[in-house]
Amino acid sequence: MGSAPRTGTASRPSRPPRSATDPATAPERRPAAPGLRAPAAGGRPRRHGGTAGRRGGALAVAGLLVLGFAGLAACGPDDSTGSDDGKSSTMPSASAGATSPSAAGPGTGSTAPGKGGAKAPRSTVGSDGVTSWNPADLTRNHVTTTVHYPMTPPVGGDHAPVWMNCNGDVYTKPIPDMNAVHALEHGAVWVTYNASAKPADVKKLAALVGRTPYSLMSPYPTQQHPITLTAWGKQRTVQGADDPAVSAFFTAYVQGPQTPEPGASCTGGLAQ
Repeated sequence: MGSAPRTGTASRPSRPPRSATDPATAPERRPAAPGLRAPAAGGRPRRHGGTAGRRGGALAVAGLLVLGFAGLAACGPDDSTGSDDGKSSTMPSASAGATSPSAAGPGTGSTAPGKGGAKAPRSTVGSDGVTSWNPADLTRNHVTTTVHYPMTPPVGGDHAPVWMNCNGDVYTKPIPDMNAVHALEHGAVWVTYNASAKPADVKKLAALVGRTPYSLMSPYPTQQHPITLTAWGKQRTVQGADDPAVSAFFTAYVQGPQTPEPGASCTGGLAQ
C-alpha cells in the first residue's frame, strides 16, 4: 500500500538574502574589543599599529634591557670587600708601619721608633744637671724581642728577663742594652764612657764602681759625651772622675728612691 501523504505541515518561506548595504538585512557586527580594530568585512580583528606596533614594542623592551645591563656594568663589584662573606678584607700594604729591626748589639744606642709609633718618654733637666724621665713613660715588661730605646744610653723601658750583673762589675767590652736596663731596674748606677774619655778618668771610675755594690761600668762607643752616669729614669754627664757630680749621683741614685725594684739581686745574672 502506498504511504499516505503527511498533513499539518506547511513549507517554511525562504528568507530574503541579506544585503551588506541594507541596514535591515546587513550582517550583525559585534563591537571590537579594546585595542582591536573593527574587523573588515569577512576578516579577523586586527590590533592597532599592526606589524609596526609590534616592532616598536620589541625595540622598546630591547632598549630597556640594554640600559639595565649598562647600569650593572657601571656599578661593578664592591671594591671594599674581598671575602666571600662580605666582610671587609682591605689589606694594608707591606710597607705601612713596617720597621726592619736591626740586631741590637751592645752599646748601639738605637733610636728606632717604639711600639706603635709611641712618643719618646718625657724628660726634664734639673738645676743639678740631672735629666729625669717620667716614670710612667718607662715600661717595665720582660721581653725577648729587640727593644729600641729613644735615649743613649737607655735609662729604662722594656728589657731582657736576665739582668746584667751589677755588684761592682767593671766590663771592658760593651754590654747588651736590654740586660743593662734590667740592672737599672734593680737600683744600679751604670757608668759608661766612649773613646774620648781620658784613660786616667776611666781608671778612677773603675775603682769607684769596683767598691760600690749596685753599680756597673762599661764602654759605650756611640754615646755623645765622654762620660755618662745613668740610673733608672735618671742621667747626667760629667767632665771627669773628679767631678763632684759623680759622688752626688752615686749618693742619690744607688738604690735610690727612683728604683722600681729596690733590693733585687745584682748577682746571678749575665756576665762577660
